[in-house]
Amino acid sequence: MFSRRNFLRVSGLSAVPAIAPLDQFAAQFSADPPSDFVRFSGDGPMYQPDQFIAKLQEISKAQSIKWDFYGKGGSIDELTKKFTALTGKEAAIYLASGTLANQLAISVLSGENTKVFVQETSHVYRDEADAAQSVYGKRLIPLAAGKTYFTLEELQKSIEEHSQGEAFKSGIGAVSIENPVRRCDGTFVPLDEIKRISAFCREKGYKLHLDGARIYLASAYAGTSVAEYASYFDTVYISLYKYLGAAGGAILCGPKEIIDRMDHLAKIHGGVIFMNWANAAMALHHLNGIEDRFKRVATQSKQLFALLNQLPGLTIMAIDKGTNISNAQLAPTVNAYKLGEILWDKYRIALPGINPNGEMKLMVNDSLLSRDNNQIVAAFKDALALAKA
Repeated sequence: MFSRRNFLRVSGLSAVPAIAPLDQFAAQFSADPPSDFVRFSGDGPMYQPDQFIAKLQEISKAQSIKWDFYGKGGSIDELTKKFTALTGKEAAIYLASGTLANQLAISVLSGENTKVFVQETSHVYRDEADAAQSVYGKRLIPLAAGKTYFTLEELQKSIEEHSQGEAFKSGIGAVSIENPVRRCDGTFVPLDEIKRISAFCREKGYKLHLDGARIYLASAYAGTSVAEYASYFDTVYISLYKYLGAAGGAILCGPKEIIDRMDHLAKIHGGVIFMNWANAAMALHHLNGIEDRFKRVATQSKQLFALLNQLPGLTIMAIDKGTNISNAQLAPTVNAYKLGEILWDKYRIALPGINPNGEMKLMVNDSLLSRDNNQIVAAFKDALALAKA
């Protein structure tokens, strides 16, 4: 498991350990990397401004991009309709951020009730600046400390303890589940557990929210469709920039009576932006074929890592219930900096940050599909031979 700060490091979005191959690592996000470079960091494409503009022009030439006004009309309407179809929900709305989507959903689902049960490792609990408490008047109750998910029994026990152990009772508002969980190496919540929790919540009348920022990753690796995941929850949030190429934005899906309230609430909290068509156009473009792409990435990466494990000096270990992140270990005989330098300069293969113990988190994305596995293996074989410590 690694912290959010360490995730930013291996994703190439923050400072990396001193041993990391800084030159080629930074080069991915500057200049103009070739279209067939392979990047073992991040969930999807990360565009520089000129690349973003060029991609928008490419999209616009294929089909005219229609502008929106304050998140209504044009490409935004096309995007929200797409997501209602993908999730099977009645309605959807574009929001400025995932934090806003999560917090508004939890608040509205909870109504006047204040208790909200969440994973201790979740984004809602760890990474949203205590917004639930300070802005929305909700009390987050964390479960399963340090783990990907809580079980039905753990949820029931906590509900019972809080119901019986407090002199002045407040109602149970909602249950929120993040899937997959980035703070737990991107591991996914077992579908059977989601089914059990969903059935219990519906029986008791508790509302259920899915923080599905990266739900397409869970779908590809767990073999469960986005629509099925969504069916067990009242509301679902999906990110537009994790792997859909947008510069920001989120989609929140759910019952029409819930979603219809969001526009006004977003305005109250300063989350309504004048025009959003650029993010909508990018997301629509990258949604095309995403399920097939991610399935191919999952299959190809599994085959690739099996081949790479046959090379001396590198060991790649799958994570139980993992998605696109794997643990990797370099032998002490390998110079990590030199390895990364050779892979980038000679083969345009970019490694993530590597810690002083030779450990790294390999993250696969659709850049992997630009190369044949045999080409990647040959590159690693050559680089490992040349990077002897």
